[in-house]
Amino acid sequence: MLRSLKPGAKGQTPVARRQGPGAGIVLLLLMLAPAGLLRADIFPDQIGDFKKGPSKTVSAPDRALYDEYGFLAMEQAQYSSGDKHFSATAWRMHDSTGAMALFEAHRPSGSTPSNVTKLAAQGSDGVLFAYGNYLFQFTGTMPPAAEMDQFYSHLPGLEQSPLPALMTYLPAEGLIPNSERYIVGPVSLSRFDSGIPPSVAAFHLGSEAQLGQYRTAKGLLTLAIFNYPTPAMARTQYDEFQKVPGAVSRRVGDLVAVIVSPPDADAAERVLAQVRYETNITWNQSIPKNPIPGVAKLILDIFTFTGILLLGALVAGIGFGGLRILNRKMGNGEDPNAMITLHLGNK
Repeated sequence: MLRSLKPGAKGQTPVARRQGPGAGIVLLLLMLAPAGLLRADIFPDQIGDFKKGPSKTVSAPDRALYDEYGFLAMEQAQYSSGDKHFSATAWRMHDSTGAMALFEAHRPSGSTPSNVTKLAAQGSDGVLFAYGNYLFQFTGTMPPAAEMDQFYSHLPGLEQSPLPALMTYLPAEGLIPNSERYIVGPVSLSRFDSGIPPSVAAFHLGSEAQLGQYRTAKGLLTLAIFNYPTPAMARTQYDEFQKVPGAVSRRVGDLVAVIVSPPDADAAERVLAQVRYETNITWNQSIPKNPIPGVAKLILDIFTFTGILLLGALVAGIGFGGLRILNRKMGNGEDPNAMITLHLGNK
């Protein structure tokens, strides 16, 4: 169940100054309105054969967490087509990372993967799935995939940036399904791993973290993997994590993996040892696997070109000499290009 909270100052939408009579009243009303009321509807009047019924705008249940994830608006609507019907809830976030983080936070622990989208889970309340910077929950009869694709193409403010690779870094062995949580700031850190101080996580450096729970013989432990912009930053913060009471940590490249107060120290070490980091470098220029054949071909081309030049010069010389001899034998007079000789030997 979602519980309603009154939107705070963070949820208000700034407006430009207006001129004319009544401008102050309009400005006051807009400042007091929740952010969700100052936007175009998310759901269209019709999806395929399903027609939209009454819809309502609702507020976020945990406004501080939602704001940290980049919450913009939320809407609920009912659709029906004959005896078929479904209810739909949409959360519009600032970017796809925020939608992914909210998906992990909302996903029921007992849900199973669904093929609706890349990030989708089937639970008792229907299917929960992320698409771009949107998170949806559909309960009832889902429209066909082709009609959903048409629905996606008309979403207002759709953003589909790539998801962070960090979400795939949690070791799979022993990971409790659906326990993953994405951390982007102090609020989400306090909600899901309160044993780590925000000052140590150093979100001002641009860090984010992927968190997951692991089952051991002595109880559950929580692994958080923090990603920093550079290995130097990760090295500095690793020293700070070492100072957290009860924390065991490991640095790998730009990552710092940490477990606070594990019930089983040996199990914690085994989980930390599985953390891997891979750097992917893209090189756009193709490099020949063996440069020697290329050099040999270049030398061969040079010799071929030189041979062609020599052959051309030889043919031109023979032709020029032949023409002069033929001209002399035909008695066409003195050759104007003949060499002048002085015959000094007869003197």
